[in-house]
Amino acid sequence: MKTVEEIAPDVFRGTGTDVNFVLLRDGDALTLIDGGYPGDVTAVESAIRALGRRPEDVQGMLLTHAHVDHMGAIVAFHDRYGIPVFTDPTEVAHARREYLEQATGKDFIPMLHKHGVLPWLLRIARAGATRSVSVNAQAFTPGHPLDLPGGPVPVATHGHTSGHTAFHLPQHGVVVTGDALVTAHPLSKIQGPQLLPPVFDHGEEDTLGALDHLAALDADTIVPGHGPALTMPISAAVDVVRDRTH
Repeated sequence: MKTVEEIAPDVFRGTGTDVNFVLLRDGDALTLIDGGYPGDVTAVESAIRALGRRPEDVQGMLLTHAHVDHMGAIVAFHDRYGIPVFTDPTEVAHARREYLEQATGKDFIPMLHKHGVLPWLLRIARAGATRSVSVNAQAFTPGHPLDLPGGPVPVATHGHTSGHTAFHLPQHGVVVTGDALVTAHPLSKIQGPQLLPPVFDHGEEDTLGALDHLAALDADTIVPGHGPALTMPISAAVDVVRDRTH
């Protein structure tokens, strides 16, 4: 069974297949941010039950972006329980698969000889990376606290996808960065604040620009889409990323 750790009061990081999801708790009610791969649904359910809750206690679900490794439990819980899904206005069409901004298997063929690529591809294939997923998401208004448990504030961090969003939890000094900034990845040889390898990126200039939006936040706990949580001012983490990309 996958583990779940409390990052801040009532803020929990769960782990799927080389990817994170986040649970926000307010009394008996929950918000789910991202949902792992399709094969990680059981891991998300286990994390929820470890908190003494049921999937039906999730009041709303948030997508940082509509890649398959973040949509698993989001799609499953929406289909099973009718839980609403929210994402950036630009990302709504991506979540509905009116278009697709996602690396495919052929993108990795030239990389098969590189560090960690083949074992990772086999692992995510077992987790459902090749499945076609979509969900009827609704748009939220970036920059305004959402009326959901935990009061997350969407922060537009477009670049990794056209409508990528981070979520700020100002009462806890936490930022859920999704894939705009990560701390590790199986295809990366480094640890700590970094961007994902370029193969995953859909707008390099925008991805770098999104770091400005993160750096402006008052947060010293970072919960990324990939890698461990990190205690560091987000502005300092952004400085590390910028140094590494020069």
